[in-house]
Amino acid sequence: MSENEQGYLDLAQDILDNGAVKNDRTGTGTKSVFGRQLRFNMSEGFPLLTTKRVPFGLIKSELLWFLKGDTNIRFLLEHKNHIWDEWAFKNWVTSSDYDGPDMTDFGRRSLIDEDFKSQYDEQHAIFVERILNDDVFAEKYGELGDVYGAQWRHWRRVQGGFIDQIHDVIEQIKHNPDSRRLIVSAWNPEDVPTQALPPCHTLFQFYVADGKLSLQLYQRSADVFLGVPFNIASYALLLHMVAAQTGLEPGEFVHTFGDTHIYSNHIEQIQKQLQRDMKALPTITLNPDVNDIAEYTMSDIKLNGYEPHPSIKAPVAV
Repeated sequence: MSENEQGYLDLAQDILDNGAVKNDRTGTGTKSVFGRQLRFNMSEGFPLLTTKRVPFGLIKSELLWFLKGDTNIRFLLEHKNHIWDEWAFKNWVTSSDYDGPDMTDFGRRSLIDEDFKSQYDEQHAIFVERILNDDVFAEKYGELGDVYGAQWRHWRRVQGGFIDQIHDVIEQIKHNPDSRRLIVSAWNPEDVPTQALPPCHTLFQFYVADGKLSLQLYQRSADVFLGVPFNIASYALLLHMVAAQTGLEPGEFVHTFGDTHIYSNHIEQIQKQLQRDMKALPTITLNPDVNDIAEYTMSDIKLNGYEPHPSIKAPVAV
């Protein structure tokens, strides 16, 4: 058992006990608190939750997608990762190019109407196939706008050109580790209107002390049941990768939250999770021969000793 995971479980219970009932963009409704923080010491193990199975392959492929600066879901679909599908799919089925059955309110209706779900699954399969095999279609409907990968690796300068924040922060860690400006920002107010989903994890900062690299994330909006377990593992993995590229040991991941919520249709699921006992955390191994953070592949990142409880399914609020 680990204090790392206990902090997450305590946060979930805090929201159930003390959260305010709020409306939200998706129309689903939440219980929400504001301003919370979790801390994860990498020496205690890799913080991938054990009270439910979290699909690490999806976390790896998404982070590699970000680090490549990619914003088109084709890369994700090639790795059987569908966690960004809904936003791109919605753009297609609400466009003038779409001539299939009405997919209005497709996210919610597909959960309660079996006939509609069948139509939804059929149209989604067509969408995925076209993204994978039709370059023109993929360029138009697979693109999500300037989401994380673009902001991290190709931040647009007002005076022209781009800033590669990931490259720059790694170089600063190597050559100026005591800097208090080891920051990467994904929140660009100018780009928010064109993004499929404006960044939820908006800014992160590195800190070097005693040969260890730590990382703090500020997350403006946090879906505690579905999203936060991914976010924890993703930024812990990023910490390991940047530490490897800078010759440091991974230290602590500090996760700071703004609006921290549980969706109303996730209450039963998280209550089930809270009844489970924690298990030993896994460990992570990276290929030491990779010398560029953008060059890691799926096979370069190994998860060891992960034996969680079974997964708990819940709908995504879109």
